[in-house]
Amino acid sequence: MSKTLVAYFSANGTTAKVAKNLAEAAGADLYEIKPAMPYTQADLNWLDKKSRSSMEMSDKSSRPALADQDADIRSYDKILLGFPIWWYVAPTIINSFLESYDFSGKKIVLFATSGSSGFGKTVDGLKGSVAADTVLTEGKVLNGNPSVAELKAWVDTL
Repeated sequence: MSKTLVAYFSANGTTAKVAKNLAEAAGADLYEIKPAMPYTQADLNWLDKKSRSSMEMSDKSSRPALADQDADIRSYDKILLGFPIWWYVAPTIINSFLESYDFSGKKIVLFATSGSSGFGKTVDGLKGSVAADTVLTEGKVLNGNPSVAELKAWVDTL
């Protein structure tokens, strides 16, 4: 039987709420991707070109440090990986996460929350951070805090 992990990064709690419901819907374990240095509101001010998030997103080689690297990725076949969409792609901390583990032979299904955009070029921006035999697929943008029942219907299609 395959085992599923819901791993997520949430800057302000929105993605965390969705991830918790998704883990319940999928009967999956839950893992929070945390930055070594938490983001402040000023860090997340996308209108300020010198804010931390703006600087990270303008540098595609940016890899924010993780608070830990203790996810037991080896134990899972499928990873539902969630994050907020920043600048039409995943935050660079997602690359940090993907590059910190061996996802060889695993299936990663992306989910996201977004104020106004879809996945854009997210998959392309993440493919270089995983092994060639990792299946990395665009899942769904999950806005509006969908219910466990709604999420179960989606998970059953994966």
